[in-house]
This record gives sequence, C-alpha cells and structure tokens, in this order.
Amino acid sequence: MHRERNLPSQHRRALGPSGRVGAPFLRGAYSVIFRQDHTPPSGHWSLVGRNAELAALDTVASHVLRGRPHVVQIEGPAGIGKSALLSAWCRGDERFRVLRTRCHPLEQETVFGAVRQLFQPVIAPAGETARKSLPDSGAAALQFLDDTVPAPPVPGGPDTTAATLSGLDKLAERLSDQQPLLLIIDSPQWIDPPSLRWLVQYIRRVNTGPVLVVVVTPTAEFRKHDPLLAELLHPSHCHTIVLGPLSVPDVQQLTQAVWRDENPDPSFCASCHAATNGHPLFLHALLSHAQLSGLKPTAEHQDRIRTMSLTSLRGEILHRLSQASPAAVDLVRALAILGDRSSRHLLAAHCGRGEAVVQAAAAELRSLGLVRAEPDPGFVHPVVRDTVLEMMSPDEVSRGHARAAHVTFLGGRPDEEVAAHLLAADPTEDTWAVPSLRRAADQALRRGAPEAAATYLRCALRQPPQAAERGPLLLQLAVATSHYNAVQALSYATEALEALIDTTARRDALGLVTACLLLAPGTGTAPSVVDRLIAEVRSQADADGADQELALRVQVLRSLAECERPSALTTAPGAVPAVGVEHLLGRSLGERQLLALHAFRALRAGSPAPYVASLLDRASGTPPVLSPDVFPLHYFVAHTLLYLDEFDTADRMRAQLARATEGKSMELLDTSVTAYHAALALRRGNVTEALVAAQKAVDRGSATGRPPYSAALDAMRIDALLARGRVDAAEHVARTRSAEGWEEGAWEAPLFLMSLAALRTAQGDTRAGLSLLHECGHLFLASGTASPAICPWRSRAAAAHLVLGEASAAQELLDEELHLARRSQIPRAVGVALRMTGKSASGAQQLELLDEAVTTLTATPARLELARALHDLGVAQARRGGLGDARRALRKGLMLATECGATALAKRLRQQLHDAGGRAGKNGSGLLTPGEERVSALAAQGCSNKEIAERLFVSLRTVETHLTGAYRKLGISGRDQLAAAVAAPGTRSG
Repeated sequence: MHRERNLPSQHRRALGPSGRVGAPFLRGAYSVIFRQDHTPPSGHWSLVGRNAELAALDTVASHVLRGRPHVVQIEGPAGIGKSALLSAWCRGDERFRVLRTRCHPLEQETVFGAVRQLFQPVIAPAGETARKSLPDSGAAALQFLDDTVPAPPVPGGPDTTAATLSGLDKLAERLSDQQPLLLIIDSPQWIDPPSLRWLVQYIRRVNTGPVLVVVVTPTAEFRKHDPLLAELLHPSHCHTIVLGPLSVPDVQQLTQAVWRDENPDPSFCASCHAATNGHPLFLHALLSHAQLSGLKPTAEHQDRIRTMSLTSLRGEILHRLSQASPAAVDLVRALAILGDRSSRHLLAAHCGRGEAVVQAAAAELRSLGLVRAEPDPGFVHPVVRDTVLEMMSPDEVSRGHARAAHVTFLGGRPDEEVAAHLLAADPTEDTWAVPSLRRAADQALRRGAPEAAATYLRCALRQPPQAAERGPLLLQLAVATSHYNAVQALSYATEALEALIDTTARRDALGLVTACLLLAPGTGTAPSVVDRLIAEVRSQADADGADQELALRVQVLRSLAECERPSALTTAPGAVPAVGVEHLLGRSLGERQLLALHAFRALRAGSPAPYVASLLDRASGTPPVLSPDVFPLHYFVAHTLLYLDEFDTADRMRAQLARATEGKSMELLDTSVTAYHAALALRRGNVTEALVAAQKAVDRGSATGRPPYSAALDAMRIDALLARGRVDAAEHVARTRSAEGWEEGAWEAPLFLMSLAALRTAQGDTRAGLSLLHECGHLFLASGTASPAICPWRSRAAAAHLVLGEASAAQELLDEELHLARRSQIPRAVGVALRMTGKSASGAQQLELLDEAVTTLTATPARLELARALHDLGVAQARRGGLGDARRALRKGLMLATECGATALAKRLRQQLHDAGGRAGKNGSGLLTPGEERVSALAAQGCSNKEIAERLFVSLRTVETHLTGAYRKLGISGRDQLAAAVAAPGTRSG
C-alpha cells in the first residue's frame, strides 16, 4: 500500500483477515466496502498535521474493542480534511468492519435512507441462502434494505416499525459479533429522522459490543439544533475531534510532496499558508495550480503565490468545467440534481444520452478531478456539487428536479426517491405525480415518519390535481398531521369535509375532527364553525340520502361541542336534534362513540353509577385498534372508567393503548396515553408515579410544541407536588401556567383552578383559595358537571369557609356535595363528602361520620383519600380520649400515606401519632417490609443492585421492586437519599 507518512504501529498491523467473518455474504460485502471506501485513488494527497487526531481515534478504538460502544464526532468546515483523516485511519487499521453513508439533502424525507446506505452493501451481494442466516427479526429490516423484498403491509395492518427497529438491532449486533463494527455517518445535517432515531436508540440500548459510530459534521453549515443528534453526540459517550487549519510546517511537508525533487523555501510555504489560511482543500488547489503554472517552491516565486490566491474553489472548479465537453457538463448537472451513487442508467436518462456516452463523460470528469473513480459517478467533494448548482438558475434547478422525478419514476425507483425530486421542483401537470406522492406518504407513515408524510402530501396539494382528488388528499394529510399537530389536522380535516363526496371518507373525517377537538382543547375553534360544519354535512347527507352512521358521527361531534361550551352553540332551526341512546346497542363505531360520550356526560351530570356503567358496557365491547379517527371512543371509555374507580379495567386499557402507539410516532396519542397514566396513578394514590408520568407527558409534548391537556397535566403536577410537600415547586408550575393562560371555556380550566386553589391554601392564602374554588364551581356548573366524583370543589370550598368562620356557607356546600355523592353512588365521592362533613361536625356525630367515611373508603381503591380519612378520624378520637383507637387509625393512615408517597400527609400523621403516644420508625422506615429493609440497608452501604441480588440470593427484579417500594414509603426519589433515610451504619459515599 502506498504510504506518504509514518503511521503508528497499530495502524500498520492487521489483527485478523476479513475472512474471519462467519457468513459468506459478510465477507464479500466487507471486501467490496473496503475496496470502494478505503483504497486511495491514484495521486491522492498525503495526510499531514493530523497525528494527534489519529492518536485520538486509536484511543477511542481501543475502548470500543474492549466492548464499550462509543461515538466520535469529526467536526470541521468543508474541505478541512475530515474524510481524508478518516480514510487514512481506516487504511491503517483493518480491525473494524466499515459501513459508510453520506447523507444528502434530497434524502432527508426518505425513511431510513441513511440506514439503507449503511447496510445495503452488506445485504445486496448476499445470496438467498446467506440471507436466510439472518435472525428472524432481520426479515423486517430486509423490507426496506432490499428492493426485491415485498413492501410492508398497507396502513391499518400490523405495525412494522417496531419489528424493523428490532431487525436493524439484530443485524447490527450480528455484524459486531463477527467483527468490530465501524458505522460512518457523513453530513448528518441531512440525515432522515427515522435513521437518526434508530442510531440513538441502538447506541443507547447496546450494553456490550464493539461498535464505533463516527459522525462527520461540517461546522459553518451545521446550524440547526436537533435534540436527537444532540443525544447521539452527548459528551458522556461521544469524543469530538475538531479539525482546524494546517500549520506552516504542515504546509511545508505538503509542498515537499508536490515538488518531490525540490527543497521548498520556508518563505514560499509561509506565503501558501497565508494565502489559504492553512485550509487543506484550498492548499491542494493552490499548489496544483502553482505547479501547473510552472512555479517552483522558491523565495523568488513567493510573490507569485500572493497574486494567485484562491478565496474559494469555485474558480478552480469552473475553470475545470470550462474544459469539459457538453456531454460532461450535462452529466455533472445531472449528478448535482440526482445526487451521488446515482446509476448510470438514471444519469443517462436524465441527460438524454446513451450509457456509453455517459461512461465516457464520467471518465472525462474523473480526469478533471471532479468525480471519484467508482462504478457509479460521485463528486470528489460536496463543494463541487454546490458550485455546479450555483451555476444553474433557479428555473434550471427546478426543471432538473422535475426531469429527475420523471426518470426515477419511469425507472421504477422507490416513490420516496421520486417524491424527493418533486419537492424540489415546481408543480407538474403529469398525472403520475400525485399518486406517487401519496404512496410515498403512506410508506413514510407506516415507517413512523408522519412529518415526512405530511411534507409529501402538501407537495401533492400544490400539484394541479383533479377536483375529485382534493378531498382524499386533505383527509390523508389530516391523518398524517394528527400524529403530531392536532390544530393543523383539525384545519385539514375540516377542509376535507367540505370537499369529500364519499360517505365513508366523510365519516372518517368527522371522527378525525372530533379527535382533534379532544387532542387540542382550547384551539380557538369557534362554536359557529362547528355549527356550520355540521350543517354542511347534514345538507350533503340530505342531498345524497340519509346515512345512519354518518348521522351518528355528526351527533358525536355535536355532543362533544356541547360538552365543551353548552351555552355557546346555537339552537337555531336546522340544528342537530339530540339523539336518544337507550335504543343503541353498540353495533357500529358511531353507536359506540355516542354511547361512550353519553356515559361520560351522564357521569359528569351526577347520574347513578349503575346507569353509567350500563351505557359503558354497550360502548366498550372489544375496542377497535387505536387510530386518530376512533380516538374519541377510547377517550370517553377511559375517562368514564377512571371516575368510576374501575382502575383494573382502566389500567388494562391504558396498557393496550400504550402498545398501540409504541413505535408509530403518534406523538399526540402517545402523550395522551401518558397523561391518562398520570391521572390513573393519582386517582389510585400513587403520587410519585403520577408525578413522573405527568412530567414525562409534559416533556414529550414540549418537544413538538404544547402538549395536549397541558393545563390538566399542570393540575396533576401541582396536586402531586403538594402531596409531596413541595410547595415551591408547585408554585413554579402554577406561574408557568398563569403566564400561558388558556382559552375561555376550555374544559381544563376548572381542574387547574381547583389545584391552584389547593396551592394558595397551602401557602396560607385561604381567601384566594376560596375565590378560585367558587370560580371553578361556576365553570363546572356551566358545563353541566355536577358530580363530586370528578371535582369535589364544594367540600374544599366548605373547608375554606370553616377556616374563615363562615359555618353557614360551609354547611350548605357540604350538604349539597353529600347529596350529589349519594345520588352518584360512587363510593369514593361519598367517602370524601362524609369525611369533610364529619370534620365540620362535633361530638359523637363527628366520630360517626368520620368512621363511616373510613368504612366507605376502605372498600375503594382510593388509598390516599382513605389515609386522609384515617388522619381525621384518629385526630378526632384522640381529642375524645380514645388514644388506642386513635393510634391504630393514625398508624394505618401513616402506612398508606408513605406507600402513596404523600410525604406531607405522612408528616402530619407521624406527628399526630407521636402526640397520641404512638411511635413510627425513623422517617417511616419502620413501615418497610423485612425484604425492603434488607435491600435498603445494603443499598445505603453502597452495594449495587447486582451485588445485593448475589448477597441475598434473589433476582435483580426483586431488588428493584424492594427499592421502589422503599423509596415510595420513605418519601425519597433515589439511592442518593437512602442512607440518610434509613440511617444505615457503615454508609459509604458514591
């Protein structure tokens, strides 16, 4: 191998032949990759001035070879020598199997485009027998790595995203098992999001395995912040190598390599350095130009260097192109449009010339130093492509992409490739364009890239489609955007309804409109818009003939609007009449959605729980697969179960919904399920779990904008933080929400007001809390919500009235809440009302009411409410001298409060228990089970989970379960607080 410098010894040795690889197709693929990527072309330049960077790569490689995955970022401006550094290192160190991809702007919307470039050289040369040696899950990866494999199922079938990711993991892990794996990602600013997401997840998932990811990034062009890329390049697992200009001694070494028989004068080299600022690519161009001009590296010619200084390569590239034939110019333009690695067949079709002519033109461009010597032409550097594009006018670029779209379509290329060119071209009259864009959108949505799908569909809308295509296009766009932006989806779905003719499609659009109103409460959609929409749908239905299912979907939308703002909707002639639900059996989706919505409305109105449950039974059945247009059914069933305290059924439904959204990039639905998880945990009394889930939902939503149900999430966070005694943190959440505000009439407002009232009361401002509670009650009553199971604002307001000495007002509210709670027949609501009524009573009646509250709540899953009732009962019993009964009630309440993570209540219970003559372990540690005590003591001494499992002869899962229970009972968030909580002897730091 030709060497221009002395490499460290580890670069010269090969630890084993590539023939070590087990599978034959891997051996063949590796040899092809090595020949293509790492054999230097004739006349390649010496690598100088990069010994420190090569040593850094060696150091990282040594860590990787010991089984520690790592990422290296090689950063620098275009032409600084990033690729040259990496190629030189790879030439000198053959320990890794190298897979490489160069990302391209046109491929940003191609789902898993970068991953395909990485792995197709491995898959493509393989025979059928070798492919079968892949893991079973590798079949999913083959669906897009190999164009000969059938495409994934159509939307609505089984989701392939998770299987695809798993297949990629297995394929990469298998390759790294055979030989250490080097994945090179060049120009990641153009990488498609699914490929980047897989890289981040793979690096995060891999615990052992020699995998080195090298990311080659520019500097000046790399401005956009991408959270996923930032995670891939996090300093915890990424070493960054920043390439700077060459020094004067480096220039002298490079000059010596150009003029082999000369001894370069230092002043000449200094002039070259000054003219180029040490930029390698400019240096190469300058030195080549100087040599061709007959200059010598002497002091006499240093002034000539100053006069021929190159401020960029554009002049050099344009000069070389001026010497090219028309066929070569056509080819270089086609290559700039189609991108590197384009086949000769496509390039010939784009140029309108034969393949033999294109082959000759490619040889001519190679001789000019503009393209690489590869089977398919490719620019030697992205700067060449940029310069060629600068030569072309915007109209020429647009026409070039339009022609590229046409030839790729005729050439049978994937629809995503065709769509990438259509995105860069002006609208075309060709009838194949819109169907191709729609197919590309379907494929992107199946692969978990809804943003890319929406981009394709917006491009399709810009084409001149037939009138019949506009409605389905808008509906398809609404479905794609509903994954991440409900406001946009609502706009598209509304517009689609006005253009759609097909009844089934109009049903789907109505379901999507309803879902978007649920996913984006307070979007600013005027009630008159809903009225107009409903009227238009009904007028079309009347013209085309009645459709019962469509009428039911209209009624669902109307009923939802009434839930949102019952007083704002019109009752003018022609308005949709109310539809009774007693005759509905839940035989269609429309019937089931209407039954579920009516069940929730009946629950809010305070109807008896058995009646609500009967409606819910007819609505539930076997729930359909979750999708945006059927989301309203899941939403109302889930929330009705939540307030009926049917937690086991609700939790099974939550788990089912979570599985349905996993890996599909349904950000809004996924965030909604996480928010439901938080609400369910808080209703159960699992304060810590609720806080974690609510924060997770907020964080997920923040990545794509405002999360759905943001005010409700903030209300849950405030309630959980107050239960934990973190008043300042709750105030921070409240201030953020107050700054954002909410739209007037949004259903979230009263929930947030009730939580804000609790915060103000905790801060000592009882009057402000009372005012907020009355405002909350006003909003709830205006929306038809009377049930205290949803919002016990009356009892809370009564407590505030009692603090202020307003007993009459308090008693009136308590009587009303207890009456409504008994009518609803929901035990939690009855127990809470009894507790608050008992607190306001005196004497034997107080004990009787509080005891009834405890008895009622004991039969419910409302553990935190039971702990509060036990606190009040214990305090009342202690006051009347029943210390034994008081201690029993307080001790049980303390155990429940600590299990719930309600540290503020646990603190009060502990103090009351102490005052009643009882004792609890330090910080509640006496409430730990024996297993929790043993595990916590060892963890507090610094033992890892694995060490604890080995000492106690239990599984890691058991250790984790015990620690989780101990954290909850001790009111701490992690291991670092454990030593102080259990006061374990011999505690060590770290």
